[in-house]
Amino acid sequence: MEDNDAYVRRVHDQGLRFDLQTLSRRRLLAALGGVGTLAVLGACSEGSAPTAATPSTGAGALAEVVSETAGPFPADGSNGPDVRTLDGIVRRDIRTSFGTSAGTAEGVPLEFALVVTDRSGAAVTGAAVYAWHCDRAGKYSLYSDGVTDQNYLRGIQETDATGTATFTSIFPGCYSGRWPHVHFEVYSSRADATDGNGPIVKTSQIALPEAEADLVYATDGYRQSVSNLKQVSLATDNVFGDDSAVTELATMSGSVTAGYRAVLTISIDPAGTETGGGAPR
Repeated sequence: MEDNDAYVRRVHDQGLRFDLQTLSRRRLLAALGGVGTLAVLGACSEGSAPTAATPSTGAGALAEVVSETAGPFPADGSNGPDVRTLDGIVRRDIRTSFGTSAGTAEGVPLEFALVVTDRSGAAVTGAAVYAWHCDRAGKYSLYSDGVTDQNYLRGIQETDATGTATFTSIFPGCYSGRWPHVHFEVYSSRADATDGNGPIVKTSQIALPEAEADLVYATDGYRQSVSNLKQVSLATDNVFGDDSAVTELATMSGSVTAGYRAVLTISIDPAGTETGGGAPR
């Protein structure tokens, strides 16, 4: 099983079909010229990037958070294991592995919250968020060399009365070719998120701010992230680059010693569906 750095190197410049399978819907629309792109995306979507429902254009409607690829390490059954169906996956603290796995992801504490609203701004309650991200070394549990026996930094939470799903975690590292980020999928309910068959409402990512990342990466355990972050920006990142994560950039508070809190408010169409999944196997 190759790790994520090897994957980035392997997939560089694999041609149009691969690009269509890994680019976000918004970038496809920009690159291929609008409505016709949807037909191309549909033809190439099997086991690939999410295909978003066309958002409403009603007057006063909030802009939806853009849809993104789930990447090659989702563990949602689309590219390898499906951690969502395991007992113990519904949890707030995702720092430790669970079930038959044992291990803890070390790093600067990070609590991140996703506030989910509909396009009128009303809280979406009773939905479920599946979130996952890499560890401080830039490795993904269940996939990367050395942590294939771990399932930490993955979890599901329901949205509360304010539409908020909150996770206790660690600040992710910055690996080669990507800006620091957290992946997430939104489901209509906990049952949909955990039964392995529930439709995905939204797949996207949370971008973490540079100022806080710089401070975190100066601490022990994040050494490689320092040089990796210097080689990428929000404008050049292969996911966030086309609009610098305008709907995906979290706001942050806290400190290295006390830990950080990141919050991202997103708008979705609760009735929408997407075809999620990572890159081709």
